[in-house]
Amino acid sequence: MSAREQISALQERMAQSIIGQKDVIERLVIGLLANGNLLIEGLPGLAKTRAVKAMSQNLEADFSRIQFTPDLLPSDVTGTEVYHQSDTGAEFRFEAGPIFANIVLADEINRAPAKVQAALLEAMEERQVTVAGTTHKMPPLFIVMATQNPIEQEGTYPLPEAQMDRFLMHVRVDYPPVEDEVEVIRLVRAEDAAANAPKSKTNKEGPAPIPQQAVFDARTEIGAVTVSDAMDRYMADLVYGTRTPKALSDDLARWIEVGSSPRASLALDKCGRAHAWLSGRDYVDPADVRAIAHDVLRHRLTLTFEAQGEGVSADDIIDTLIELVALP
Repeated sequence: MSAREQISALQERMAQSIIGQKDVIERLVIGLLANGNLLIEGLPGLAKTRAVKAMSQNLEADFSRIQFTPDLLPSDVTGTEVYHQSDTGAEFRFEAGPIFANIVLADEINRAPAKVQAALLEAMEERQVTVAGTTHKMPPLFIVMATQNPIEQEGTYPLPEAQMDRFLMHVRVDYPPVEDEVEVIRLVRAEDAAANAPKSKTNKEGPAPIPQQAVFDARTEIGAVTVSDAMDRYMADLVYGTRTPKALSDDLARWIEVGSSPRASLALDKCGRAHAWLSGRDYVDPADVRAIAHDVLRHRLTLTFEAQGEGVSADDIIDTLIELVALP
């Protein structure tokens, strides 16, 4: 099978476990292919954790889940030096923390204090951890998918805006349509029945997981996707428009306090090429950029108090931005 066929198979298998969240599945796969980290936000019970687990179960990858709590320490995430005593002598050995995995689920990241968040974000950015003067590299396939609950404020430590910029995309998970919720009920009922059924030798094992090499091959092909000079300028204009909103609209000037950093331009390029590749094209067009613009930009905008008072969201601002920035 080609890399595209294998990645398509991964999406199809994930869709069998996650009903009504097609866009979320696509964003998770784009994050995997673009070699970036994702912040997944949604109300409780919307299958955020299940979506990440579905990816890890169908991919040949080590999975690690960290449940963030207010009493967590940085060493609980990164690992620490442990003293070992034996007959031949004593030594300190590095015991790797749960961050050393291919797919890391950072569940409810906003429940951890600033020191733990910083330790995780450093590992995400540098792809390594230094303990006791020794640097430990992350595996070649490494992605952090962090979840957070948008409504709970008690016992939480919101991520600073500057640190949120390190996430490639900020994915929002919404309630599924009622028809899909009916399918969710039936799916979970069938899973419960299968789990409680007596084990039989005739039970067939599921298909083999998608190999990691398929992801690396896909990244190589995505790197060859053509991006025209006009598309480069279009992506730069979108990001630059968040920094100079007055030139586009008086409303944007009232709503945007701080615009996006150059990381936004890089993320638009990476995600746009991955979206084009998943769509079966070897070039990027404006539809690819517009498809992922909200996920790339929404956490990179700082809104004014006036915008918050008027009930204007980051997505509303991005909609206006897309309308005002000229197409190539």
